[in-house]
Order: sequence, then C-alpha cells, then structure tokens
Amino acid sequence: MKSSLPRQTPALALTLALAAAGCTSDGTTTDTGSSGSSSSSTTAEPTTTEPTTTEPTTAEPTTAEPTTAAPDTTTTTGNTTGPLATTTTDSTGPLATTTTDTASSSSSSSTGDTGGDTLVKVQLLAFNDLHGNLEPPAGSSGKITLPDDSKVDVGGVAFLATHVAALRADNPNTIVVSAGDLIGASPLTSALFHDEPTIEAMNQIGLAYTAVGNHEFDDGASELLRMQTGGCHPIDGCSDGTPFPGADFKFLAANVLVSEQPIKTLFPSYAIHELDGVRIAFIGMTLEATPDIVTPIGNAGLTFLDEAARANALVPELQAIGVEAIVVLIHEGGYQSGYYDQCEGVSGPIVAIAEQLDPAIDVVISGHTHSAYNCVIADKLVTSAASFGRLLTDIDLEISTLTGDITTATATNVLVTRDAADPDISAFVATYKDLAAPLANKQIGTITATLDRYPPMMKPGLSTMGAVVADSQLAATAPVMLGAAQIALMNQGGVRADLLYPKAPGELVDGVVSYGEAFAVQPFGNSLVVMTLTGAQIDAVLEQQFSGNVSNVLQVSQGFSFAYSASAPIGARVDPASIKLGGVALKPDQTYRVTVNSYLAAGGDGFSVLLDGTDRLGGPNDLDAFADYLAEQSPVAPPALDRITELP
Repeated sequence: MKSSLPRQTPALALTLALAAAGCTSDGTTTDTGSSGSSSSSTTAEPTTTEPTTTEPTTAEPTTAEPTTAAPDTTTTTGNTTGPLATTTTDSTGPLATTTTDTASSSSSSSTGDTGGDTLVKVQLLAFNDLHGNLEPPAGSSGKITLPDDSKVDVGGVAFLATHVAALRADNPNTIVVSAGDLIGASPLTSALFHDEPTIEAMNQIGLAYTAVGNHEFDDGASELLRMQTGGCHPIDGCSDGTPFPGADFKFLAANVLVSEQPIKTLFPSYAIHELDGVRIAFIGMTLEATPDIVTPIGNAGLTFLDEAARANALVPELQAIGVEAIVVLIHEGGYQSGYYDQCEGVSGPIVAIAEQLDPAIDVVISGHTHSAYNCVIADKLVTSAASFGRLLTDIDLEISTLTGDITTATATNVLVTRDAADPDISAFVATYKDLAAPLANKQIGTITATLDRYPPMMKPGLSTMGAVVADSQLAATAPVMLGAAQIALMNQGGVRADLLYPKAPGELVDGVVSYGEAFAVQPFGNSLVVMTLTGAQIDAVLEQQFSGNVSNVLQVSQGFSFAYSASAPIGARVDPASIKLGGVALKPDQTYRVTVNSYLAAGGDGFSVLLDGTDRLGGPNDLDAFADYLAEQSPVAPPALDRITELP
C-alpha cells in the first residue's frame, strides 16, 4: 500500500500536493556546511573555502565503483562543526566543498512538466536495523505477518540487493538510505570479522547515507570511525586476510557531539544530494537516549542531543543555501498494531518527535523499535522497515525545480522475499560463512523444542529463550566461590534470536544447537556481574521495568517470581508481596545476591537502581555461560512461563 502525504486515515492512501512554498523555520541559527564526498568512483579533491569553520578530524573514505549506475548527482556533506542554540545566530558562508559524480544513466524519463514547473521524480529506498544479518535470518527474525495472518520468509542481503536493483531499474534517480543499526548485535558471520563484511556488502548494494544508531556505538567511537574510514582492526588486524576499505556511504550524526565549545559532531550532520537540478538534504541522527542503552565505553566522550531540536536548528541553514527538500534519517521509532504497511494506533517516541519537527521537514525515515509502519504524522511521511533486511521502504518523491520543495511523497513497505538472490553478494556472503564455519558449526548442546525470544502474543513478559538465558547466568554464578548468586535478571533486548528445534542445513537431526546459533542469541560479549541488593532495591528495579514509554520486562531465573499490573500507576505496578524467591516473599531489608550482565550493571536500559548494588564480583562472559549451560543441561526443554504473572 502506498502511503502519501497527507493521509486522511491510516488505511486510506491519498496522494495530495504539499504547499510548494511557505515552509518556514522557527530556528535562527546555522550549522556551517563543509566537506563532501561523491557516491561515484570519481571524487573531486575538496577545497576549503570557509576559513571560520573547523575541519573534521576524520579522514574521508576511499570510494569504490558502485555495482549499479546512478544518474548525474552532486553530493555535499554538512561539516562536523556548527552552532546549536536556536536563540543565537551565526554567519553562513558558502559550502566549503562539494564532490561530483558523473554516470551514464539518463534522467530525462524521471521528470514531468506541469505548467512551466518541472517535477523531478526521486525514489528513496530505505531500511533500518540490519544488525549484520548477511544471511537470511532464521525463525521469527526472518518472517513478516501478512494481512491474511500467514507468515512469509523474508530477508538476507543477497535478496535485499535483488530488490534494490529491481526498484532502481524503475527510476534511475534512486538513493538508498538507512536509519541506523547497520551493525552491532550481529550474527557470527559478520561479528566474527568486526562487522566489516556488512559494511562491504552495503557498499556493493549502493547505500548512500545512513544515520548512526545506538548499536553503531557498541565498540566505541574509534571503532565506528574505522567503519567509515577503513583500515585493519587495531587488535585482530585484517582477520579475513584482506584489507578493509571502509564505507563508501556516509555516516551522519547531527546530534552526536564530540565537543560543545565549539560545537563539533562525530560525523557530518547532513548530506545534500543533487539529482537533475534538485537538491535533497538528509539529516542523520540517533536517539537522544543512546547513553542509556549503550555501555559507558561505547559513548565515552560523546554528548547526545534532543532529536527534534537538533534537526530544527539545521533547517534555516539548509534553507539559506536553497535546500527545501529535507529528509530526516533517525534511529528512533514507534509501534503500531496493524500489518507491515499500515499505521494503526501508532505510538512511541517517534510520534512526539515528528510533531515537534519543523514544518519544512517533509519525510522521516525511522528505526530502532524493529517495527514496520507507514504513517503520516503531523503532515510528515513517517516510515520504518522492521529489521534484519526483511522490508524495504519504497518512497517516491516529486520535487519542484522551481521551488526545490517536495510536492508529493508516497511510500510502500515492500517485502524482501527470497525469490532471487544477487549472485555476487551471495558469493561474498558465502566467503565469510565458510571462514566462520569451523567455529559456527560446532555442536554445543541440544533442545527438545524451539526456544522463542519473544513472549507469547508479543505481550510484556517472560519468553522461553529469555528464561533459559537467565537460568544459564544463575548457574554460572551460583557457586559460592563464583558469587553465590540467588537471582539472575536479564534484559529482554539482549536476547537476540530464537533457538530453532528443526534441524538446520548440514545438521543430521532436529534439536542440535551450534555455537553460531548460540552466538546469535547472545552476541554482545558482556560479562556477568554479581551484586548485593536489598529486597527493597529489587522491588525498585522491577518498578523500573515500567518507567519508560514501553514496558521493558526483565527475564528472570528459575525460583524467582513476581506479578505486575499494567493498568496500575507507574511506580506501583509490581505487587511487593508477589516478589518471591523459592516461594518465599522477599523482605525489604534483607540482602540478596543478584546476577546481571555488565550492561545492566552499568544502569543500562534505565535500570539505574542497579548502580547502587554493592559487593560486586565479576563473572564469566555471558555467551560462555550460555554455551556451558547448554552443554551441561542438554537436552534443554522450554521452561514454564509462570515466573512472571500479569494481573488485571
């Protein structure tokens, strides 16, 4: 279904014209534009012309020949420096550099004449939250529910490439973009090589721009900068035996600062892409709450700003240089109750962000929640393409050459079906799959049935996979010399995949768990931490499950239980009398030994009470604990889900 701007109802797509003029900004400051790069194989040498700006400290990546031709374009990227405040002004000089690419495709077929004004038709192909899923994702991670409630297998970068190429063939004026989390929390085929294969696969597909997401910061800013500029890993070197060229595409990070005085961003704030005489600005951002969901080492030295305020501050600068078509790539999102190309009861942070964005911003491509939606919010087209490369959002724009503004914007979420795989990318992925195979295919245990990462009916609660992970962490830290743990708490977001009972290709029988499959469940490499908490503190931790916009129910180990009511007031949703260990209610002033991973121990996911835990003792790696548990307890059966009870 095509979603259009504006839309009367979520179920009805109507293509109406936007006002060609009159989009004004409330902000008054500018962010001086500077260095740029081209998406083609020919890159002009930058020449700085703005003497008052600070040049970026990061090197420009070496570009490679794209696999598909593109129309004539010009690309300019916003400098990493510029003001923030909306109550002061700064002079805006000429853009310091531009780069141009020249390609063979004709663009005349993509324009139409409307009474003296020419409308240029531009296609954006967008996705988000790939998380290094080079191979087709397995289990629920590789399915989308259709309107008839059947499920279809989707995803895999070789199939994604085929769909991108087919849609690009319909309109050579195509720009491929991402809303972040390309990498991080990746399966072994990518993670074993520090996600370099995913970056190189995106180069081959022809990705042009991506926002940074929270998982881009999993290994810190320096490693993320290496993803852009290339070079071997500082510790492991070039583990695949070949040089790593870095990304041909641009990371964008308007709201991620490395310095506040003067203002300097980690990556350019925006990129300006020119096609057939019209210019489109792409502003890239991650969620302001990134420090709450990334380990301290991942965001050390960085400041994350309010998303809407930062985007709005850039609007007057872009308009001052004649750019009216503005697209935001943002790694923050929402939820909706309809099917993958609908917008039923949309909620979540993206709603307030879209409502606060300047009217001059036309399109918002979002992510982070792994949800699929195709909405119009506050007269802006707002989309998300689920996760893991399962969907591709096809956005069609018509841009006036007279005003430079977007006059029409429509969108459709397209299934990345597994009909035909791109042979070159299939071969590329197979290379890394083969390199990882000796470790990935090693059998470490067995299960009696599928362990699901999501709770039944997708309601807040316990999942069979989450329960087993929590049990494994308790088992690893229960011995007295290893922490004497009594309870283990695991964040739901850290449980990344199902364990499937049906045999995988190459396996002889059902129920086998390989190291690669276990890695997909626990890919972060967190260590376990045992701490002492009082019963009152444990109660406070459980209340923090419901303190945000979305319930974040912890996965709990065997022997621990509690009950909650989603309708009760925030701060009083957990019944204290229901919090039990071994069937006995916890006493507020009694102490207990609790195991969490190092991410939660640092207050991750908003569980700040855990920062107050005392008598801390470090434990094993979470993946090692999980693998050991599978080896020792096999065959592992799905546990009962009665540890957490939802009350009316």
